[in-house]
Amino acid sequence: MYTRLPCPICNDHQSPSMPEHYFIKTEISGRYLLQKPSGADPFHLIVGFHGYGQLAEDELALLKGMTGNSAWLCCAVEALHPFYKQKGMVGANWMTSRNRELMIQENISYVNAVITELEKRYPLSGTLVYHGFSMGTAMAARSALLGNSEPAAVMFLGGNIPPEHEKLGKMKRAHIARGNTDRLYTQNEFERDKKRLHESGIPFEHCCFPGGHQADDRYLESAGIFLERLLA
Repeated sequence: MYTRLPCPICNDHQSPSMPEHYFIKTEISGRYLLQKPSGADPFHLIVGFHGYGQLAEDELALLKGMTGNSAWLCCAVEALHPFYKQKGMVGANWMTSRNRELMIQENISYVNAVITELEKRYPLSGTLVYHGFSMGTAMAARSALLGNSEPAAVMFLGGNIPPEHEKLGKMKRAHIARGNTDRLYTQNEFERDKKRLHESGIPFEHCCFPGGHQADDRYLESAGIFLERLLA
């Protein structure tokens, strides 16, 4: 099955000399990491999305630091588009502005498939939380708003809520955080996102911590308390 898109140059009035533009669906394998909790089932599920150039290992370390490996099944989903960074290191990217809407749909289908597989494999309580860091915050928001599985809460660290989404009600609750010296996620963006959550009627907690574009112990403590309150 393929999709033909209008020509961006000639508004679909293509002359015989112009190339036609198509997309075709193909299979691609996605990778995710799991950390089972030490407690008894059923498990609560937290699904995390890493930042630009990171891998699932980076996000899993964050999730484990937040949950304490108690009652939460931690799932770190890795972006579908790997690339080489400096010195041959491998990172992954969720998407670019190219073919943006198509990439969003494919990413959401990917997340839906991961959660469906986890529901078949593990006894889950029905409590789902999405967590995103940096570029992964957009994935967390879109998974909550567009995905098949509605969460009990969404957690944002060092990245904004996608501006095109006006109705945020499916998020239910939120935790939003920023390092005080973060130059990639500015104070103005942080305040704007808090205002959007407030205006959408979403109960939320916010955390500002020393440091830049990365988590520290204060963030992990705040995030862990938020998760404990969610279960209480």
